[in-house]
Amino acid sequence: MSEEVLTKEIAEQFIADEFSVYLSQYTSIEDVAAEVLSEKSGSVLGSSLNLEGITSLSDEAAESLSKFKGDNLNLDGITSLGDAAAKSLSNFGGNCLSLNGITSLSDAAAESLSE
Repeated sequence: MSEEVLTKEIAEQFIADEFSVYLSQYTSIEDVAAEVLSEKSGSVLGSSLNLEGITSLSDEAAESLSKFKGDNLNLDGITSLGDAAAKSLSNFGGNCLSLNGITSLSDAAAESLSE
């Protein structure tokens, strides 16, 4: 399976018309795309952001996505998460941060997410 990158341009297209892009098809996300999506969250994107196809997340992208103002952030495609990314995501203020794909997590990352 080839890597499909969610770019800033694709994120902006999604913001303009959420039905024009299916975000779950992307397997990686540019840091700036994560920033665009988090800045335009809430009423523009609705209460959920589904990025279940993303398989890895940089610390910078995690920091941006943690600022998403909706209720649900789905990152089920991620199988492992670094300590800094986990600490950032632990600050997500919504109701549900879904990381159901995690198969590897350090003790420090697990502690961050449990807070």
